[in-house]
Amino acid sequence: MNKFYSEFQEIIATEDRHASLEYVMDKLKNKEIGIIELYEEILTPTLNRMEISGDERVDIWKEHVRSSIIRTIVESCYPYVIMERDAKYGVKSVKNVAVLCPAEEYHEIGARMVTDYFTLLGYQTTFVGNNTPKEVLVTGIRSQHLDYVAISISNPYHMVNARNTIEMIRKENRNVKIIVGGNAVKKLGDKAKDLGADYYLTTFNDIIAIAGGKTDETTV
Repeated sequence: MNKFYSEFQEIIATEDRHASLEYVMDKLKNKEIGIIELYEEILTPTLNRMEISGDERVDIWKEHVRSSIIRTIVESCYPYVIMERDAKYGVKSVKNVAVLCPAEEYHEIGARMVTDYFTLLGYQTTFVGNNTPKEVLVTGIRSQHLDYVAISISNPYHMVNARNTIEMIRKENRNVKIIVGGNAVKKLGDKAKDLGADYYLTTFNDIIAIAGGKTDETTV
């Protein structure tokens, strides 16, 4: 997989959206990689390991362009997510899950990838997206049946908003199970439990375990 990662770095460094997408689609089509391997061993490191130039404005520009290309790739992977859904992990859940980021959290690519993880396991998934006000989420809970709400938190500064969102969900419907994950949760470790969620995700195995299936060693 390191070979694929290195090859992809050379392509995305040119900021060529078409070439980057074509490379990934070719690997998926030929079954050289799977969705989890793509997301965890190529796309996530590509987002997290950008070289810093020293010019903040240039770096922000490049980060936005790179994030945009990766978002295009993730959206284009959906047919392959469906193809893998029933074949690989030995578990299928018919429950409904909504995936979102709390208010003021705009880093949504991780949440979008996690949405595909749930889809792989047969969940009925709804990707709500970034910066979701808690009042809007409550409206969603009232208007449709949800078994789980998954909240992705990338920036530790948004933990307060996440906790407020969780408290409002509890007041609205205590039957909805709350899942939290993301970089901020990983960094905080056991301290993240102060959020009061039902489940804390740090690996793909954690998602499989919620659905009651077999686990492997893949990290998310």
